[in-house]
Amino acid sequence: MNARELGRATLARQLLLSRVSDDVVEAVGRLCALQAQEAKPPFIALWSRLRDFEASSLVEALSAGTVVRGTLMRGTVHLVRAEDFARWQPLLAPLGVEGLRAATRGRLDGADLDEAVEQVREHFSRHGELSADEVRAWIETNRPSDDTRAVARACLYALPLVRVPDGGRWGHTPRAKFAFFDGKPRANAPSLIRAYLAAFGPATVRDAQSSLGGGDWQDVFDGLELERFGAYYDLPDAPRPGEDVEAPVRFLPDFDSLLLAHADRSRVIADVHRKALTTKNLRVRAVVLVDGMVAGFWKLDKKKVVVEPVRKLLKREQAAVDEEAERLAAFAS
Repeated sequence: MNARELGRATLARQLLLSRVSDDVVEAVGRLCALQAQEAKPPFIALWSRLRDFEASSLVEALSAGTVVRGTLMRGTVHLVRAEDFARWQPLLAPLGVEGLRAATRGRLDGADLDEAVEQVREHFSRHGELSADEVRAWIETNRPSDDTRAVARACLYALPLVRVPDGGRWGHTPRAKFAFFDGKPRANAPSLIRAYLAAFGPATVRDAQSSLGGGDWQDVFDGLELERFGAYYDLPDAPRPGEDVEAPVRFLPDFDSLLLAHADRSRVIADVHRKALTTKNLRVRAVVLVDGMVAGFWKLDKKKVVVEPVRKLLKREQAAVDEEAERLAAFAS
């Protein structure tokens, strides 16, 4: 499959070829997981994918606990259905800690992480809800020989914690605390790989490793009934529209999972533009898709969507971008 065929297939899975009328919980499930370091981006992600999306519907799902916000892929915060968090958190937590160990370059050496995790678990059991600052303060006081920030992050990665909705238009404020997930985590690797392919396929095993934050998933792929297209795996009968299918203009938020779901991202962003996608402080920029590819970046400035094109847009493309930008500004402002 060429990059354009792969792109159209993935756009179909990501609900970006045409907006759908799915219930918000169903939509989150179809999308596998929405990256959500910040509270607002998943709302914009769903606005771009769902017909007549209202922010209140996602706030209600978060309040009801049918959708949760917790640490999953690549040790980063994602929005997922509660049932998926239960199945995937035990698989992805060790990968997050492993990635943190590599990123902190020895700062976790000498720390007994198993002991620290159990102690922080007990601390949560006593207090119910804790902020990251409160976890760090407890470690600084009770484990003074450890690197406070690194060990605190490792504990928050390892434990099945979710952010507690604390109000506001986007469900969570930056001060939202952590609490134990109200469910029983039970690892299910096949469900994770099926969900990944359903949302981002066709894909290689290396794509899955990049998206999920590492791990050896080959045996899981081999154990599923999948179709093969060279190195690419896919679910049988998954949508694979032709490369000539029209892809409308879509605005995706900061950190959108589509831009992080593959090792080879040429199906959605040209290699020449990939370096500009991530800022120096590691923010993944909000993008504009035109004809299924990143054609620019955007930001909200004083209730107006400002677009920074990465290529010259045709007149009809510019008109479509302007129209969609105006609609987005009305929603996001």
